Amino acid sequence: MAKIRPSKGAPYARIMGVGGYRPTRVVPNEVILEKIDSSDEWIRSRSGIATRHWASPEETVTAMSVEAAGKALADAGLTPEQIGAVVVSTVSHFKQTPAVATEIADRIGAHRPAAFDISAGCAGFGYGLTLAKGMVVEGSAEYVLVIGVERLSDLTDLEDRATAFLFGDGAGAVIVGPSKEPAIGPTVWGSEGDKSETIKQTVPWTDYRDGTVDKFPAITQEGQAVFRWAVFEMAKVAQQALDAAGISPADLDVFIPHQANMRIIDSMVKTLKLPEHVTVARDVETTGNTSAASIPLAMERLLATGQAKSGDTALVIGFGAGLVYAATVVTLP
Repeated sequence: MAKIRPSKGAPYARIMGVGGYRPTRVVPNEVILEKIDSSDEWIRSRSGIATRHWASPEETVTAMSVEAAGKALADAGLTPEQIGAVVVSTVSHFKQTPAVATEIADRIGAHRPAAFDISAGCAGFGYGLTLAKGMVVEGSAEYVLVIGVERLSDLTDLEDRATAFLFGDGAGAVIVGPSKEPAIGPTVWGSEGDKSETIKQTVPWTDYRDGTVDKFPAITQEGQAVFRWAVFEMAKVAQQALDAAGISPADLDVFIPHQANMRIIDSMVKTLKLPEHVTVARDVETTGNTSAASIPLAMERLLATGQAKSGDTALVIGFGAGLVYAATVVTLP
């Protein structure tokens, strides 16, 4: 029997750079209230959201991703030619094939990298980060570009009082590369498919194509069920990620949860008993829920504003439609 040569990669992986792009149009709650019977006070009290960004026709999934990727590359001090793989997490790129990752790779000037899309909803960045870490350590790519990007305004029912105010658009990107020390911890991830109806697309694309329904598909959710699941079950997953990394809450510098809802974030902080010195990302207030883009966008803002610094230890956790989740501990770039 022939022996297969073992893979040779880096001993560990780390996030080397981060970049983000937020569309230029800022949409306050007052605009949302033109279509639903609610109030600014109600929206803020239920979600913590005051504004969100909505993309123009020119701010496509590809265009936003290219902007975020360029910033991440600059932050990492790398050239596009050094990227060996491009992983894009999105649920709002409406062309089934080819993968938008291939177009993005070409647009940024990468040289024939592996390129593919994944669909893991609001946990998509964590899934992409885990795949990138594996590639770097396994040796199939030295540097991996991971992008979370969404145009959720295209999948928002502006007449749905429960969700019209939630979603925003944007792109966040990180570069994952080799490290001499552990800088991305073990991932705790999984799914609970028996709860898949809790967050879902209203109807399949084929129903709209065939004229079975007149309304374009949108994202809908059972708000209270999602809240309970996120607060209680995801706090357990977050603790498991801390334990897997050998990190205690007291060791943390930063907590970057998926920016779904301010009440969920605050409840998780309380359940995890995070010390007061831990900086908590609350980007949802001005960016809304951007699904796969929310964690890298929040990470980029914390670093840009000085609320977090390079070398800080951060717990990141994403959770959403599926229901899927992914949590890990990282060293910030």
